[in-house]
Amino acid sequence: MQQKKIPFSTYVLIGTMLFGMYFGAGNLIFPIQLGQLAGTNFWPALIGFLVTAIGLPFLGILAIGLSGSTGLRDLASRVHPAFGVGFSMLLYLTIGPFFAIPRTATVPFVVGFEPYIDQGQAGIWLGLFSFSFFAIVYFFSLHPAKVMDYIGKYLTPAFLVFLFILIGVSIIKPLGNFNEPLGEYVNLAFITGFKEGYNTMDALASLAFGIVVINAIKRQGITTPKEIAKATWKSGIFAMGLMMFIYGLITYMGASSVSAIGTFENGGQIFAAVAQNYFGSFGAILLAIIIVLACLKTSIGLITACSEFFHDTFPRVTYQSFVLILCIVSFTIANFGLNNIIQFAIPVLMFLYPLAIILILLTLLSPLFGKKQSVYAASMAMTFLVSFFDGYSTLVDNFPVVSVSFFNSVKSVYMDILPLYEIGLGWIIPALIGAALGLIWPKGGLQVKKLSKTTVDS
Repeated sequence: MQQKKIPFSTYVLIGTMLFGMYFGAGNLIFPIQLGQLAGTNFWPALIGFLVTAIGLPFLGILAIGLSGSTGLRDLASRVHPAFGVGFSMLLYLTIGPFFAIPRTATVPFVVGFEPYIDQGQAGIWLGLFSFSFFAIVYFFSLHPAKVMDYIGKYLTPAFLVFLFILIGVSIIKPLGNFNEPLGEYVNLAFITGFKEGYNTMDALASLAFGIVVINAIKRQGITTPKEIAKATWKSGIFAMGLMMFIYGLITYMGASSVSAIGTFENGGQIFAAVAQNYFGSFGAILLAIIIVLACLKTSIGLITACSEFFHDTFPRVTYQSFVLILCIVSFTIANFGLNNIIQFAIPVLMFLYPLAIILILLTLLSPLFGKKQSVYAASMAMTFLVSFFDGYSTLVDNFPVVSVSFFNSVKSVYMDILPLYEIGLGWIIPALIGAALGLIWPKGGLQVKKLSKTTVDS
């Protein structure tokens, strides 16, 4: 039986929901700071940022949609069933209650409210704000079937209206000209922008959001694998196109702002200064509305995705129970403060991102090597051997007390022999070598893996 033609409005609605889940406060504060620092190197920095902040998330959504996987665990199990469980658990905890979800509460507080309250009482106010924030998130996350309506029809359009008020004014009345680039943007604008895109966590989120998108597509009456894949990439193109457009405008706003407002430590402060420059005291209210809406819709999307995953993994615990648990854990961690969350998150991102990138690329290229498990396993293993030390190096930079002499020796060897290691891309060559080894690995060599899979399943 032929399925009815899908109207364009369905793709727009799903794409708007997807954009809303992705585009949180981090997606606002990182590109505007990139613009300030990149200055006249605006274009290479922006293009590098778009590769990881737009390209990789889109490929991640495609990997889930085109592979026919039921979710991240199913997809990651192509490496090994045990890897599928471990990697998906770590990724969901990272973009969920340990880092990304708490950040959705701390960022709007730090940017929109903290500058206007007594610093001695900031902890109390953060507790009150984050409690109210997660109470709202809990209410809207209880019914996953309605997430597309909440985010796609209401929260995202409201967010875009307020955001475009600020962006529109900055385009009509530019703050100034581009200044000279600063720091690593002087000579490594593209690579620095590329790594800055990691901070959005969107490539990781794409692997988690994929199942939410697929479920939303199915609720629209789209059920065949071919039509689901088609709806996934069409909705993804709409969402990523909208994100790319907004990223470009926000980065431009940052690049043109230095002469008018000066430089600041983070993108939240830059946004606040720009809003105040254009709208005076009303700018603070406008910015607070923008930031709260951005974080609220992203938090709902993350809570929904994580709760569905954990309920699927531990079916004896209800979806609604996981919503409550995740909100409580996220509320607790949020009250440790934004700086502490970021300090611990960056090392985990440096470790996870290369693994996620390789998993996405292998999935999309899998028809070329017949989905051979040895290609997945060898390439991911070689990537892990480098990304682990990327995460370790960043952790030591933040917390020198955890330094281990053996790990430092391995890191020194990597710096001497691995191309691109110094700029954080040393995992690329090992990943390619692993894929090549996997291709030539004899089929009989997989018997050990099959035995271990049986052991895991039992």
